Formats: sequence, structure tokens, C-alpha cells
Amino acid sequence: MSAALRRSLFVAALTATTLVGCGGDRRFRYPTTDSPLGLDRVVLYRNGVGYFERAGRVSGDLLTIKVRKDQVNDLLKSLTVVERTSGRAVSVSMPLDPQTWANAALATLRPGQGSLAQVLDSLRGSMVTLSTDDGRVHGRIALVEQLVDPADHDDHPPRNDHRVTLLDGDALRVVKLSTVRGLTLEDGDLAMQFNRSLDASAGEGMFQQVEVSIRLVGAASHDLLVSYVVAAPMWKPTYRVVLPKDGKGQALLQAWAVVDNTSGEEWEQVQLALTSGAPIAFRYDLHTPREVERPDMTGVGIQRQAVAAVGETTYLPEPAPAPPPAAAAPSPRRPSAAPKASGPTGRSRSAAVEREEADWAADESGALGGLASGFDDGEFAREDLALDADALRRSTVAQARAETVAGQTRFELGERVTVPEGTSTMVAIVNADVEGEEAFLYRPGGAGPGYPYNPYRVVRFKNSTPFVLEPGPIGIYAGGSFVGEGLSETVGAGTSATIPFAVEPGLIVNTTSGYDNDEMRLVKMSRGVLEVETFSRRSTTYTVKALTLDGGFTTLIRHDKAGGNYSLTPRPDGTEDLPNAYLLRLAVPAGQREGKLTVVEQTPSRSQLSIWNEPAIALLDRLLVDAKLPADAKRKLKPIVDLRRTVAKLEEQLRGLTQKRDQLDQRANELRENLRAIAKNPAAGEQRAKWTRQLDEFASEGNKLGAQLADLEAKRLDARVELDNALENFELTAPAPAAP
Repeated sequence: MSAALRRSLFVAALTATTLVGCGGDRRFRYPTTDSPLGLDRVVLYRNGVGYFERAGRVSGDLLTIKVRKDQVNDLLKSLTVVERTSGRAVSVSMPLDPQTWANAALATLRPGQGSLAQVLDSLRGSMVTLSTDDGRVHGRIALVEQLVDPADHDDHPPRNDHRVTLLDGDALRVVKLSTVRGLTLEDGDLAMQFNRSLDASAGEGMFQQVEVSIRLVGAASHDLLVSYVVAAPMWKPTYRVVLPKDGKGQALLQAWAVVDNTSGEEWEQVQLALTSGAPIAFRYDLHTPREVERPDMTGVGIQRQAVAAVGETTYLPEPAPAPPPAAAAPSPRRPSAAPKASGPTGRSRSAAVEREEADWAADESGALGGLASGFDDGEFAREDLALDADALRRSTVAQARAETVAGQTRFELGERVTVPEGTSTMVAIVNADVEGEEAFLYRPGGAGPGYPYNPYRVVRFKNSTPFVLEPGPIGIYAGGSFVGEGLSETVGAGTSATIPFAVEPGLIVNTTSGYDNDEMRLVKMSRGVLEVETFSRRSTTYTVKALTLDGGFTTLIRHDKAGGNYSLTPRPDGTEDLPNAYLLRLAVPAGQREGKLTVVEQTPSRSQLSIWNEPAIALLDRLLVDAKLPADAKRKLKPIVDLRRTVAKLEEQLRGLTQKRDQLDQRANELRENLRAIAKNPAAGEQRAKWTRQLDEFASEGNKLGAQLADLEAKRLDARVELDNALENFELTAPAPAAP
């Protein structure tokens, strides 16, 4: 039994299980909205809503729209009714019967019959996940068998159970149904059918409708345009790119939109538009009554009391009885004929509501028939038919035009289309030549497990169309056949896209990186405080080596940014910016198999130091010889630099003399210790006299050094005072460094 047939049997069994008590063997499908006005325009978005317009003429002053219960909030939130002849909005009133809402909210059908084992048996071949006492089991349902567990005690008789066998790859996994605690349907379509059947059983969602009445004013006949927004599946794009023959040049870009019609009615010859972007949409409950608490003021009216009084009786002659009233004439009743209407195409919409539930199982073989629009019947397998760019271009007719509405791009189809209810239809929206090329792309980590050093083969194209290309799959063709496929992010008009579609094992990319620091640079100077800047650098070298290619090639490298404050220095030619990375180009000429590219990123770090710090002298010297420093700034800076050099020279002399004096003091202290050691030795008179003379010489020389130090210290203090005075109002901004 095929999977499709098995699923059909499952849905049939499920329907029989959940719809017991509905009565009869006919069930109608309910559209999102049912109205005597014909559907004229549909605008689909990618946020789960759709905009619908109905137009036509209505006779009478009442327009009734049947709304699916799960869509009524969206309709009430967005309903607009305009009379086209006058261009004025008509009065809209929507009397909602509270009793109707109460009955709808409480309506339930009798529970169905059946068991979980029967449901699982009807799901044979479907992928499920069973949650058991021992964990989760995943696989396709292969068998559901009934078994009897033997009695484990005399008090417990044998128990009926079922054994479920799942196929997981090449292994069969068996679980008892009594241990199953949860079931997950992995097939989304199957789950949707399950939910629809349960909705029908509970009388909820798309299987229950509410009437919304719109009161019209003015003339007896109205030419109306009714619009509203309700939930609708998002449209899905799919693309095809045909590479140029030489790897670079004119490429063919084609795009289709997959449109799902789950509204419950056929979209016949409607004007269809598809909007990119993500406008904000939300749910909001407008039909549920909300009660607001109010203070109870009942007691206020009974605080005053009147005194009881005894009444008095009087007697008067009774009047004659009045004659009986004449029979009232029946009041004329207004005819309750339903409004008559005709859509823009003159077709009746009432027939759509009378279609049977059996239409849901209609053959969908033509749902995607647009794919073969360019091929003659029976000629797809002709040997002379090549899938080149010209043939694919002729096979697709895209007549969409671009419109920008509130910053969003809209595909307006040039011709009206028909989308049968319950089908997915592909419509062509782009068929244009764009600039494209084939290249290689290396990302950190390679192309995945097993390819740590290999790049991707990619197609690069520029979206020169006026459309914004939404994310979707892209099939890549070259040489008359399919060569791979990839996924795209949003591609704006006028921007470029890089789409990986295969791995290139013939290229190897190696990476090395390192960090270092640049020398300090003066940024500005204010009153003797220097603001300096240093750079931390990260260098990365990419080496690309080809194993088989000799004709030259270009490798794109996705280089992650080192950080928010890092910048490329220098910026390689052809570099493109990504949100958190750079896209670099490494071109290897013909005849060579290896190429290298070194990328340097640097980030500045600023700090402050005083002019009296030692590094300040070198910074000022470099600034003084900078050719970009203005002459006036040099004239003001030179005396300051000279004074700072003078102070530095004096400090150097002071350090030298201080060191010499310290050495003399140390030697003098040693001689004094020696003299104390031989003071009581009568035989050491000659040595004592020698050391005494040396000590006198050290003292004399120390006195001279002290005088020199005092003189130098005085000069240093004078120079510092003069320099401080010169720096009192001195401000200087260093010229920016030359671009690397």
C-alpha cells in the first residue's frame, strides 16, 4: 500500500472517529469569508496574513458576510467598506447576537470512537516519535500487533496490550503501547489534517461560521469595494541561477513564488500581489465581550425612607365599560429578500459554498503545473532539448512589476491568476539577466566535517532587478544540468549575494595569525599633559593552494572581525563589508597554484602622560620634525622642546654627580670602619695614617661634588619654572598620521 493511500485511509479513519454525531455523509468546507461580492484582489505577505478585496454591486441596504470563526477577529480589526461611485465610506454596523456567540462557544459534538492503536495502525509508514517510560523512540511505523501479557500474579488476570514496531534506519525498535506516554507526528501535513478533523468534531475553527451584517445607507443599490486582512500562509520564494559559460558574465536569475490557498474558496482570475519584508501583524480579540467593574451604588437610593401613612377610601359611581378595541390591521412586513450582487467578473460566489467535503481529496497533480509552462506536451524528454540559459529563459514568463509601499517591495503580477482551493501554485516573478560569476568561498572551519581546509564553490550575482529577494532555496545550473543548490538570505535590490552550492576538494586554505603592538603616537598636548595613542594589531595570513587548477582562480575569504574597534590597515582591494566580517578577494593568476593574502587589523588605545615623563621627549622630538605640523605650531613648540631638553640634560648631570657622591660616601664609610678596626693596634700606625689621608681626600672631593649638585639643582629648578610658565596656556593637536 502506498504512503499516500495509507494517509488517505488514516484521514478517513480519523474523520470517522471524530465526526460521529455530525449527521449525514455530506460536509461542506467553509471559506475564510463568504460574501455575495466576488473576490477581486489578493495581497500575500510573509508574516502570516493576507489582504483581500471583494468588489461588486449589492441591491438593498444589508450586506451579510459569513466569517470563519477563527478569522472573525482579524476581519473585525481590518474590515473596510467603500462605495466606489462616491468614494465615501458607508456606515458599517455589525450586530452580533450574544446568544449566537454563546451557543458557538459551547457547541461540541459527541466524542468519537476508536483507540490509539487504531490510529497508529492507520499511520503505517509515517515518521513519528514515541515518548515512553524509558525514553524517546523515533522511526517509521512498521507494525502494530495485538498481544496478551501473561498474568504476573494470581490476583491480576492477563492484560491486552499492543506492540508497536518502528523502523529507524536499518534497525527495528519495538515498544509496548502501554508504556507510551506521548506521540509526536513528524509530518506537518498529517498533523494539519489531524487538527482539521478535530476542529470539525469540536465545531471550532474553520468549520464554524459567524454572520457579520453590514448596514448600508443611501441609495438602494451600492457599488462596493470591501477589503479586510485575515490569516493566510506566507508565500515562499524559490530561485534558479544559470551560470555563464565562461564562469563570469551574464547569468540568468529566475524566481518563483509558491502560493498556498487554504482559504476554502477558489481564487479565480484574481489580481495577485506578493509583498516582501515583515510588516507587523498580531492577533487581537474584538468579539469577546469585556466587562468593566463599576462601583455598586444601589444603597444610595435606599438611604432615604418615607413614613408610612394609612390611605383613605372614597366611593364614586363606576363608569360604563369601554367598547372592545377593533382588531389591529397586520403591519406591513419588510421583504427579507437577500441582497443581490455580482462580482467584477459577473460570476456567482454562492456555488463555492455548496461544494462538498470530498473536494478536499481532489487530485493536486496540476498544482505545480506552472513549472512546465515552457515545454510542449510530450516533448520534455526530447534529446535535442538542452537546459541552457536560453531554453530556461524562454520557459518562464514573468510579468511582475515592482512597487515600493511604505518601504516594502511588492510584486504586482501583470496578469490575473487562478489558484484552486487547497492547492499550492507556483507563479513566476523574476526572469532577468544579472551579472554573475563562479568563485570559491572559504569560511573559518572549512566547509564542514571532513572538509576543514576546503572552500565552497559559490555563485556570485548582483541583484540588478528592482525586487527584494526574500530568503529561499536557489538551484544552480551550469553546462546544461543541475550542479548544486544553496540557501540565500534577503538580497536587496542593487546588492550582491554569495551562494555556496558545492565543496571544492581541489583547494586547500591554511591560516596563520599573530598579535603585536605599534609604537606610541602623540595625539594632542594640553598644559604639559600629553595624550598618546598606541595600536594593538592582529595579522592574519591566508595561503590558498590548488591541487589541480592551473587556469587561475579567485577565492573569497570570509574573515571574521577582530572586534568592534578594529579596522583594516590597509584595506585590501575588492573588500566587501558584512555585519560581523569582511569578504576578501584572493586572486591567483593563471599558471600559478598558490597565493597569499595578509590582513592587518588594528585598534587604538589612548592614555595620558606628563611632559616630565621620560617618553615625552622622544614624542615631542618626532612631532617637531613632522612635515605636516604648521610652522606657527613649530615656532611655539620649539622653545618648549628646548627647555625640556635642558631640564633633561641637567637631570642627567645631577644623576651622574649624585651617583659619584654616593660612591665616595660608600668608600669613606668603609675607611672609617677600617680605622675603627685598627685603632688599638700599635703596629698599624703607618696604615692608619694612610687611611686618614685618603679619608680627608674623600671629604674634600665630596664637598666639591656637593657644591656642583647644588648649582645644578638650582639651574634645574629655574628651567622647570620657565617651562611651566611656557606650558601654562599651551594647546596643540598633532596632525593625523598618513594613511598606510
